[in-house]
Amino acid sequence: MATRIKHCGITRLEDAHLAVEAGAWALGMIFWPASPRSCAPDVAAKIGRQLRRRAELAGVFVNQSLDEVAALAETVPLSLVQLHGDEGPSFCTEVARRTGARVIKAARIRSRAELQALQAFRNADFHLVDAHVDGLRGGTGQTVDWSLLEDRFSDVPLILSGGLTPANVQEAVVRVEPSGVDVASGTEAEPGIKDPEKLLAFGEAVRAADPVPVPEPEPVSEPEPVAEAEPETEPGPEPLHRPASGTEMVES
Repeated sequence: MATRIKHCGITRLEDAHLAVEAGAWALGMIFWPASPRSCAPDVAAKIGRQLRRRAELAGVFVNQSLDEVAALAETVPLSLVQLHGDEGPSFCTEVARRTGARVIKAARIRSRAELQALQAFRNADFHLVDAHVDGLRGGTGQTVDWSLLEDRFSDVPLILSGGLTPANVQEAVVRVEPSGVDVASGTEAEPGIKDPEKLLAFGEAVRAADPVPVPEPEPVSEPEPVAEAEPETEPGPEPLHRPASGTEMVES
């Protein structure tokens, strides 16, 4: 299956269109006010009106109230809600119930213990792992230690984030084999502003990492049995005609 791409930190309608053209599965709009990539709700709603049939719309929240999450999910409207703070499993369940959106639970990891802790969120639709940098909630440009993820065992699909760029995402996909990848700073000209060339290059690198599907071999058809022709019958001698009764043979 093709690796999905979530372009995060979208703040402008034109960037949302560029991301979709570059192969985005989801557009991530951050609604945490402290982020330099925070998206205005009216811009997000405009993006939703124009692109909701072409990509998933993801809202990113950090320790915000359930009412705020539900209100924005309805306004945009959101098909994905990403919880990037200290929200617990029951909060995830309630977000899904109130909004009808699928939930991405994000975690900043630096150890296998922190990765294992994500298993408490088995009710989430996706797990997203990001680099752990003290005091920052994402967009750090730092990569996760991919070796922590190479033997991950979970039924919840994984989205890999953290320091991904067109230069390293191919290796990341090959090593980690995530369901999807998430990128913000790696495709920007500056925080909140996307670079069209980087968007395209990122999509091409992800597609290059995906295995080429091997077509199923065509079944070998057995040749139809050829019916043997019946042997031709040699014509026999003409039957002798007996003279009519009472007629004598006359010798010449």
